[in-house]
Amino acid sequence: MLRSLPASTGVTPAPPPSRAERLRSLETESFDLLVIGGGVTGAGAARDAALRGLKVALVEREDFASGTSSRSSRLIHGGLRYLEHGHLGLVFESSIERRRLLQLAPHLVRPLAFVWPVYAGARVPRWKLNAGLMLYDALSLFRNVKAYQRLSLKQVLEAEPGIRSEGLKGGARYYDAATDDARLTLANALGASDAGAVVLNHASVKRLVMEEGKATGAVVVDHLTGAEHTVRARAIVNATGPWSDEIRQLDSGTTRSGPAVRGSKGVHIAVPRSRLGIQDALTLLSPVDGRVMFILPADAFTLIGTTETATRAHPAEVRASEADVAYLLASANAFFPEAKLTREDMVSAWAGIRPLAASGYHGNTDAGSASREHAIDVSPSGVLAISGGKLTTFRVMARDVVNAVERHLVMPHRKSTTDARPLPGGDIAKLEAEFASARQEVGDAPTADHLVRAYGSRWRAVWALTQETPALAEPLVDGLPYRRAEAAWGVSHEMVQTLADLLIRRLKVAFETRDQGRSAAVRAASVMAPLLGWDAAETERQLAAYAVDAHRIFGVDPADA
Repeated sequence: MLRSLPASTGVTPAPPPSRAERLRSLETESFDLLVIGGGVTGAGAARDAALRGLKVALVEREDFASGTSSRSSRLIHGGLRYLEHGHLGLVFESSIERRRLLQLAPHLVRPLAFVWPVYAGARVPRWKLNAGLMLYDALSLFRNVKAYQRLSLKQVLEAEPGIRSEGLKGGARYYDAATDDARLTLANALGASDAGAVVLNHASVKRLVMEEGKATGAVVVDHLTGAEHTVRARAIVNATGPWSDEIRQLDSGTTRSGPAVRGSKGVHIAVPRSRLGIQDALTLLSPVDGRVMFILPADAFTLIGTTETATRAHPAEVRASEADVAYLLASANAFFPEAKLTREDMVSAWAGIRPLAASGYHGNTDAGSASREHAIDVSPSGVLAISGGKLTTFRVMARDVVNAVERHLVMPHRKSTTDARPLPGGDIAKLEAEFASARQEVGDAPTADHLVRAYGSRWRAVWALTQETPALAEPLVDGLPYRRAEAAWGVSHEMVQTLADLLIRRLKVAFETRDQGRSAAVRAASVMAPLLGWDAAETERQLAAYAVDAHRIFGVDPADA
């Protein structure tokens, strides 16, 4: 049972320990658990374990959510399309988690209505869709935001006037939730730090420390200085998602043949919201190949996605290809023929790799029908690895892997408390009242709404920086709601170390600008440089590094990797 949330206090949270302090702790202290990987699963596991009283360290080679956890469809959903493949248990579990997260992080997870139009000859006819949605609501124990509704042809066109009417038979409206995937991950990392974990980004595991065939720690490289630090831990969790097999290769006790994770590439593109004029989210069956895809509202933008194809690309280098972009544009244009979207309409394109457990594939199963269930295994040297799963069920994955850690350490079981404890910023009694307060104080509704959605109950502390230094109220990007105060807050309270940390993951600047944030980087650097001790030469180096990162993530390849 979820506890009622307290009213927002507006008290400024204490910043995390300095990076120097955290590095010193890694070197000098002994830990119960070392978590490798700062995606949503690793950050969630670190928070869960720390809240149970374990002494925890978390290291991430780049930044929190720098991989798959910042390149998703930004949905917290029951997984309606998984019903087609018979994954009822996963849908049930996901539906419960969706409800929890709507209450535990109301600023980051918000209800989203979907319209599913049905056309003549569709692979999923109206009767099948209605039966599936009835089951979907039942698997949520009829506790979804609202029950699904059947829609006539007229009602579909009233809901989405721009959609193709030819062949339209009707449809349905159902409910899931949207999120900011990167900030949801960050909230878990910050929550872990608040609970006493030592949390460090830009630090990778170079090798595992082995004693008598057992893993007892790791040598960690600080990427900002090049210094190496030896971390001692009684248990190690590999939560590196698509990088899992690279960590397995460091484990001399692993004898597994073949990969434990199979990558599935998902691509999204963003176009201006005005180009399609959608009211709600849409679930569609692509006329190209019949697979389920989404068109999603995202403030001033519309997201179109996703593809799902096997890939051999390295997780750090995976990008959209021109074929991916053409597929998504063609699919959207088939449903919005008057829009006539072209390559020039695209603001950004990005790709992520879903780290599906290899055990979820059966025979020649394709990526779309492979199971999203998670799997935990323990190598002979004692390294626990978690693979598979999905963004929606991260809390369950974290709970299960920490339970496995307790068994591995032969320690008394302590119940996870993350099912009832709000994430940082989630202690909001009434979200609409919070929006109203922010709009009154900030004076600009888009900025106020963004601050509440990003920081929750902590928005006042971020905005207070503009009272101390009025220049921090200036925008990072003209026409978007991001302010320079967020760069200062990111450095002081959110472990921002690079421009990419801020503009790609703490904020969505890179996703929402045609230059992928290169112009904003100059403004952000003027705020960050004095806080991080960058001189003129280092600032130029950081700007150049950001340009490389932006191309690495948002560049479009001429052909598939």
